[in-house]
Amino acid sequence: MSRILKNIFFLWIFAGSLSAAAQTTTSSTYSQLGPGLLNRSLLPQSRAMGGISAGLRKPGAYNNVNLANPASYSAIQLTTFDAGISGEILDRSKGGVSEGDFTGSLSHLVFGIPVTKTSALSFGILPYSSLGYQTRVRGALDTSMVDHLYSGDGGLSKAYFGYGIQLGKHFSIGANASYIFGKLERSSSLEFVNDFSAFNTRQQSSSSVGGFNFDYGLQYTGNLSKNTRLVLGYAGTASSKLDLDESTVFTRYIKGAGGEEEVAADTAYQYSSATKTLKMPIMHTVGFTVEKVNKWLLGADLRLGQWDNYREGNENSGEIQNSYGISVGGQITPDINSVGSYLKVMDYRLGFAYDKTNMRINNTDIKQMAVTLGFGFPLQASPTRTTFYKINVAAELGQRGTESNSLVRERYINFHLGFTLNDQWFRRYKFD
Repeated sequence: MSRILKNIFFLWIFAGSLSAAAQTTTSSTYSQLGPGLLNRSLLPQSRAMGGISAGLRKPGAYNNVNLANPASYSAIQLTTFDAGISGEILDRSKGGVSEGDFTGSLSHLVFGIPVTKTSALSFGILPYSSLGYQTRVRGALDTSMVDHLYSGDGGLSKAYFGYGIQLGKHFSIGANASYIFGKLERSSSLEFVNDFSAFNTRQQSSSSVGGFNFDYGLQYTGNLSKNTRLVLGYAGTASSKLDLDESTVFTRYIKGAGGEEEVAADTAYQYSSATKTLKMPIMHTVGFTVEKVNKWLLGADLRLGQWDNYREGNENSGEIQNSYGISVGGQITPDINSVGSYLKVMDYRLGFAYDKTNMRINNTDIKQMAVTLGFGFPLQASPTRTTFYKINVAAELGQRGTESNSLVRERYINFHLGFTLNDQWFRRYKFD
């Protein structure tokens, strides 16, 4: 592929990522709280290993962008490009009744560019949170049967720029500056089930969010033997304040006998609130990896989120709480130098993740757990052996929530597909 075609291809994907940034990428009932269901800043190769990230540096022979810990950027030695798509198959069940949904979108577009032999910068865009739900609750109002309808759509995106550098032989540090932006739209309606002449009511709110966020990381690398190394890592996200502009519209409408909605009868009330502050929490991740270079890797992470600090204006929902989670996982490459068997040069990944999420509903902690697996498929390098390609796939098979206490149990399969390119874009050519 020529340089011109390659650049056109990258720009096309970048434009597609921007246009898809605000699309709904979940149908989870649990996305209705706070800013929506959070998306961790992970690429498929990390997700397949349970989502380990704090001690992840350069797993295998390929350069990777681990934006969850910017200290890892210092290990990038080739210009690295990674883009991908993701999808979710979700099954919700409650009281013996279940229903399913599928959602999908572009998932990430990131670059890593070496600056010196021991430092690199990275930038890109990816989802930060997703909002997408529809809920119907039937009840009574005086002598009439009514439905309470709740729905949400939208999400937040994260555009970041980061830099990482190695200090001495063992330590690396890094930081990301991010701009989080997007729109969250929520609606709640009250509809009369059998009275088609009654006016139904709806409240629709639209929240525009924008502001800066900062995260940072530290890694220590030490050799356990000639070909085995240990990486200890820490990554944190500073508490940040985002701007929140909200507008609300109250309308009345009538539904026909066939369930079709007629044009709104009137707008009962409409207002736009003054800009509020969305205060995001401090997050911490600590972890390690042990790696036999180009052979195998094992690692684990512990995550903590101080969601008690979360505020929308001056309010903090009682359904938002502190969170924690663990991840364990690993990767093995049977023989990276094999020329006779493609199966031996593939990466095989496996992991497990458990989280007590930031949600507590009906006095019940919302927990989720998942088994993860994935593969790395190396493609043929360029004739000059200066450009390398790999396709990474990952799947997460998990469960969120419970049917106890009138809640919803969600079982999901998330799949991720990423394309990784390593190249020397900024070489100086010498001619005799």
